[in-house]
Amino acid sequence: MKFSHSLQFNAVPDWSSHYIAYSNLKKLGRIYTFEKQLNHAPAVPDHESSPLLTGSTGDVDKAFENALDQELEKISSFYQLKESEIYGELDDVLRDVSTYDAEQQEHNEGQPPRSRGNDRPQRTESILHSIRPGARRRASTLSSSGHGHEDEDSDEDDERAALAKSRSYDGGPDDERSQPSARRRTSTVFEDYNDMSFSVLYDSGVSLKKRVVGVYVSLCELRSFIQLNRTGFSKVLKKFDKILDRNLKEGYIGKHVEPAYPFQPATMNRLSGNISRLEQVYASVVTQGKVDEARRELRLHLREHVVWERNTVWREMIGIERKAQAANMGLRHPILGADPDHANARLQGDELVMETKEISTPLGRYTCPVWLLTPTLYTLIVIFVVFFLLLALPIMEQPEQQNCLAMVVFVSLLWATEAIPLFVTSLLVPFLVVVLQVVRADEKPHARLDAKAATSYIFSAMWTPVIMLLLGGFTIAAALSKYNIAKMMATFVLSKAGTKPRTVLLTSMFVAMFASMWISNVAAPVLCYSIIQPILRNLPPESNMSKALLMGIALASNIGGAASPIASPQNLIALQNMNPAPGWGTWFFVALPICVISIVLIWLLLLATFQPGRGTTIVPIRAMKDRFSGMQWFISAVTIVTIGLWCVSHQLQPVFGDMGVVAVLPMVIFFGTGILTKEDFNNFLWTIIILAAGGLALGKAVNSSGLLHTLAEVIMQRLNGMSLYGTMVAFAALILVVATFISHTVAALIFLPLVQQVGQNMEEPHPNLLVMGGVLMCSAAMGLPTSGFPNMTAIMMEDSQTGQRYLQVKHFITRGVPASLITFAVVVTLGYGLMRLAAF
Repeated sequence: MKFSHSLQFNAVPDWSSHYIAYSNLKKLGRIYTFEKQLNHAPAVPDHESSPLLTGSTGDVDKAFENALDQELEKISSFYQLKESEIYGELDDVLRDVSTYDAEQQEHNEGQPPRSRGNDRPQRTESILHSIRPGARRRASTLSSSGHGHEDEDSDEDDERAALAKSRSYDGGPDDERSQPSARRRTSTVFEDYNDMSFSVLYDSGVSLKKRVVGVYVSLCELRSFIQLNRTGFSKVLKKFDKILDRNLKEGYIGKHVEPAYPFQPATMNRLSGNISRLEQVYASVVTQGKVDEARRELRLHLREHVVWERNTVWREMIGIERKAQAANMGLRHPILGADPDHANARLQGDELVMETKEISTPLGRYTCPVWLLTPTLYTLIVIFVVFFLLLALPIMEQPEQQNCLAMVVFVSLLWATEAIPLFVTSLLVPFLVVVLQVVRADEKPHARLDAKAATSYIFSAMWTPVIMLLLGGFTIAAALSKYNIAKMMATFVLSKAGTKPRTVLLTSMFVAMFASMWISNVAAPVLCYSIIQPILRNLPPESNMSKALLMGIALASNIGGAASPIASPQNLIALQNMNPAPGWGTWFFVALPICVISIVLIWLLLLATFQPGRGTTIVPIRAMKDRFSGMQWFISAVTIVTIGLWCVSHQLQPVFGDMGVVAVLPMVIFFGTGILTKEDFNNFLWTIIILAAGGLALGKAVNSSGLLHTLAEVIMQRLNGMSLYGTMVAFAALILVVATFISHTVAALIFLPLVQQVGQNMEEPHPNLLVMGGVLMCSAAMGLPTSGFPNMTAIMMEDSQTGQRYLQVKHFITRGVPASLITFAVVVTLGYGLMRLAAF
């Protein structure tokens, strides 16, 4: 949890205005305003317009110190006032405890000696010992009332009932009341209740106990007040030093914060001593001198107080947070994933409520959810109609191929329209394969498999070495991100870029490409956008440099998705359809030159269209000052060794068999040593894994049914006489257009198996070349905001001051479409030559 949220949730509600104004100091103007003033200082100082408290635009340290001094004075004044008030209450309580002890002793000494009759024994324990924490809770009340005292409106009546119960069992094992005589126990209770002196003493004890608990709670709140404010000063100074590259924290803490009265060691020692003293008092009054039991009961009282007194505040604040998150992120229907504007969802309290509508039908009027009337439902209806028509119309000669064609069209339409989540469609694949009897035996005469055999066949196709390679990539990405290795490397490179706009733009694009190679092109743009935040904050809202940076990182991340086999899921789909699968070295030989040259050409395109250098002042990125720890060196070494083994996987095939087996090494090392935890494992993109597994199963089923071979023959007849180069250009153009409108991974799942089969059936077979060209074009499709995760991330970036998005759809059409065409040209020229040299 962020400290700003922790401060809100843990602050005493009545004292909320007296804590450090952490958010105001950090976000709402101070630090970021000083950053802008430092980087955009006017040539001639304007004392009237300068917001700096010192009157000088240069001395931001002094200005920030003045702001902190005001907060420190506010906190110190309030603390001294509350401390005086609470310590006064403490003195009163301690004085009354002494009086109460004397009265209890006098009462016990005044009891007559024990005799044979109905005489009461002298009490040797606290009369409040039976009172347990939690009297407010209904369970405690019911427990007491279960013995005949049903008054639930008064805490004192509840405690009196508990006391009556406990007194009926007072005494040792030799006590006459331990004999089974209900009459004597009733008589004792009746006699105690009619003892006026005992009743008065008891009432005083109950009142005193409540006062002790109240003062204990106040002292703990006072201690929390000190701790939260101390942490607030430390964190806001750390933020100031990081943003402005200063070293103010240690000096200010030592010179101003620690000498302040609330933060002096003597103050905290005195407060802790009083808390311990109150625990001793509670023990003497309530728990027969048992300090551990007293401490436990007081903490239960404190916890009850926090839950009882602040539950409403917490719920309100959490409700606000949820509503804000819903407004910013967009509520999505749990089934259709629709936006609330389309799904007609609304927030009622903290819950998402789906609106309903009454409709008239020939059978009567019915109420149904509004989302059932959205275009998504009609899309699903059309898709199912097409599916059943394809099942009924005799298009293919073999029934298994007819069913497989219907299934392929059905699944492809669901993927393309995203009528239901992509991974849910993938989960449908094995179900449809088995029910429609699509799979045939691998041996001739290729008889259709029964349901049991087909189930084993298709599920084995969903878990392959490619899935293990994907998991290995996720593991490396998680380790590099969790331990800030990727961020440290990225900031180090960007810190060398200087302040020239064109250099900063080119460096940012190459950093995004490199990050996409190892932590995926989903996480890479998020990382890069967080690193360039200082640049974005110090640029004018309508600056073309901001647009060029965001667009450049997005386009470079898309292209970086082709740079390594683990950079994106479509690359793993390609490896599954390539036989033999190329090693990492071969992949780098083809992909890296294409990526580098494409990024340079796109950089020139952005310079020509945005002209980011005009009137732009760049704030230099500072490298992280933290040194590489032993853990970070170890993670880096394991990553480098794993990548090295992947690069020479063909040479080590007799040892490891497949790259998927090598992927087990980082998983075992990182999870086995505790570097990554089960929470990290659970946070993997399992929807991507299921999507890839479903695509692999679909490709296996289409190939097994014979449909893929039949479609390849039909396409080859249409492409009769076309050369290998012409075939690659045609498929690359087709995939580029389709992948622009649908997910890159989905495009690969649909087209790459077909491309592989076409290449296999050519007179001069080059299936790997066509598959490699096709997968490169999947990553190159970036003409729309929805064309890939990097584009979707970029268009959601907003100016923190104005709340307006930096990029619009027109920016992707005018820059993304030309960038896609540039990459297409590079792939079909340079890429084709490299693939022929690599013997694809």
